[in-house]
Parts: sequence; structure tokens; C-alpha cells
Amino acid sequence: MPMLDSRPTFKRILLKLSGEVLMGEGDYGIDPDVLARIAGEVRELCQHGVEVGMVIGGGNLFRGAGLAKKGMDRVAADHMGMLATVMNSLAMQDTLERLGVFTRVMSAIRINEVCEDYIRRRAIRHLEKGRVVIFAAGTGNPFFTTDSAASLRAIEVNAEVMLKATKVDGIYSADPFKDAKAVRYDRLTYDEALARKLQVMDATAIVMCRENDIPLKVFNINRHGDLVRVVCGESVGTTVVRE
Repeated sequence: MPMLDSRPTFKRILLKLSGEVLMGEGDYGIDPDVLARIAGEVRELCQHGVEVGMVIGGGNLFRGAGLAKKGMDRVAADHMGMLATVMNSLAMQDTLERLGVFTRVMSAIRINEVCEDYIRRRAIRHLEKGRVVIFAAGTGNPFFTTDSAASLRAIEVNAEVMLKATKVDGIYSADPFKDAKAVRYDRLTYDEALARKLQVMDATAIVMCRENDIPLKVFNINRHGDLVRVVCGESVGTTVVRE
């Protein structure tokens, strides 16, 4: 992992992890080695004064939209998906705290026995004290993705950038795993991402970032050290901005 030998470009970040990233090479569940690697990079950032908020999806455990397509009530399915994000958040909290990083999980739905309720001012205070804050349970409402939740939390806590960690090294014109001719973009505007239907995030999340002028950086979390490099301002992945 690269050491931070200069001041980080960003003071406060919102890191969005898909649940699928936590599976590693598996087809389901959580790979402890992946958790440990990502947590190690987050600790590196915290040690250099970066304030880190996180949103983790639940697709490695349960995907509400998929079950809804097969007949389950969408609201019930989405609530189950929210609980999956809480499970992932608790797993990340445990891993970070075993590395000595103070961490708080804040849930958009009440589940006080295992984590805190999400309160904006309290979340900001945790960040100011150097604690990692993991925002669980999406927005607390069905029909909204965790991408939308990440955009919302980034805006609410005044994050300077939203980092979307994926399995590919940026945004492509098509799925690079299916189309060998797919072209990777170094820089895009939010309007271009919407017009080209690049599906980097859902439209609601993109519009929220655009309207609140929060830059988005998309990078491959599986490339060891890229999270640190992005925060250090290196040219990694794809950058999406308002103009």
C-alpha cells in the first residue's frame, strides 16, 4: 500500500462500496480477507487526518429488487435489503475496530440494539472526532438504491467527494467484461453520464451529486492501494463532475 507522503487532496470523503465487492472470489457472503484489505486502506487514510464516511450495499447477501421481480412485495424485499446492508456494515465495523479504528454504524431504520440511529449532526461530530461512520440501511425508504443513499449522505455531511468503489477501473462505454471494444473514460460530466446511459449509478444519485456539485470518482477497489491514491489526488479511475 502506498504511504501518504503528502497532504491528502480531500479532508472528508464518502466511500461507496458495493456489497458484491465484499464477496471476493466467492459467489455469496463476505470474504474476511477483502474486508481486512479495504479496512487497512481506510485506516491509512484515517491516520493521515482524512474523515471517512462509508455506505455499503447488500447485494452479496440479498438484493431486494431481484426478488421483487419474482413476485415478492417490493417494499418487503427492500426492507430485507436494508437489513443486509446493516450486516455488511457491522462486519466492516468489527474489522476496522480490530485494526484500532474507532467506528460507528448509523442506521436509517431503528435497530438500537446493534447500532446508532442516523442523526446528521451526530454523524458530523463523529467524523470531526476522527471516527469512521458507516451509514447503513440505505435511506430508510423502499425504492431507493444504496447509490442514492450514498449521494444523500455525502451531501448531508458535507463530503468533498464521493468515491464509488467497483470491480472495474472506471466508467466504460459498455460492460468491459462483455465488450472487448468498451472504452474507458478518464473524465465525464454528470450530464454526459446521464445522456449516454452509462449506468455508473442510478439517475437519482447522479442528479443529486450534480445539483450539489459533489465530484464523483469511480475506481477499482480490488487494485491494492488505489483508494489511497485517489484520495491523494492521483489520476486513478474516472472522475465525474458537474461541468
